Amino acid sequence: MAQFFSIHPDNPQSRLLRQAADIVRAGGVIVYPTDSCYALGCQLGDKSAMARIRGIRGVSEQHHFSLVCRSLSEISYYAKVSNSQYRLLKAATPGSYTFILEATREVPRRLQHPKRSTIGLRVPDHPVVQALLEELDEPLLNSTLILPGDEIPLNDPEEIRDRLEHKLELVLDGGACSLEMTTVIDLTRGEPELVRNGRGSLAPFGAMNG
Repeated sequence: MAQFFSIHPDNPQSRLLRQAADIVRAGGVIVYPTDSCYALGCQLGDKSAMARIRGIRGVSEQHHFSLVCRSLSEISYYAKVSNSQYRLLKAATPGSYTFILEATREVPRRLQHPKRSTIGLRVPDHPVVQALLEELDEPLLNSTLILPGDEIPLNDPEEIRDRLEHKLELVLDGGACSLEMTTVIDLTRGEPELVRNGRGSLAPFGAMNG
């Protein structure tokens, strides 16, 4: 049975964040709000929790997770970032973007694209996630909370609890989020390439292929 924390979206309670971080460290799967939509999260490198998220999502082992990071400097630990990429990232983070970058050796092989050795990373602009990441002191493994048969992500914390309370350890209720997923941009091919047009504005990137 999932725990359910009502957390302030702008000034999240530190006591609840500490408990949430402990749940993640203990192998728990959580739902949390972001600056795009609600997401499923677990500890980086936890194979069992990853498998449970795949089961909730109804996706195969080929499904790609992303890493949710605190900052641009943390992205640079898990991805190889050139000077030109850094300037683009700096202009767009924090924000509703997922960036595809070449992974460093710090990223477990199973999290990387099997052929390209890439990883999706993002720095969300949401106080709850930022505070939780600070408490964890490492990125979260992340997957959008969209269930099999649904066309849009779940947005109502009460509905999330009703549908998933026996499959999770925690729902962090930060109120309603957007129904739009992140904008996904591939930075590994020279010029930025649009993979998915979502909540994040394309303005920082000028003209893009995609």
